[in-house]
Amino acid sequence: MWGRNVYDSISKFLQFQLTVNIVAVIVAFTGACITQDSPLKAVQMLWVNLIMDTFASLALATEPPTEALLLRKPYGRNKPLISRTMMKNILGHAVYQLTLIFTLLFVGEQLGQ
Repeated sequence: MWGRNVYDSISKFLQFQLTVNIVAVIVAFTGACITQDSPLKAVQMLWVNLIMDTFASLALATEPPTEALLLRKPYGRNKPLISRTMMKNILGHAVYQLTLIFTLLFVGEQLGQ
């Protein structure tokens, strides 16, 4: 039960971190190319990573295992850590976040008026 809980927590943490880091890299690179100045400075990127890493790891590390974990089949040894469903979730959330961030970055002033 604990092993399955740890595996699930690692998968959730990995999915969250990959999404956040993909979005941060794309925003920094694209923003630097288009505006000639990065929207996120180096110190801001470090703070974002520090906060996201800390809160995500604390949230997932304190999740207790449940009896329902024992009802499903165990994962095989050859199962990839990032499944097809996880990849779809990562890309979907990244596209959503990028759309929101770029809308605020490039059209935010017009929306505020």
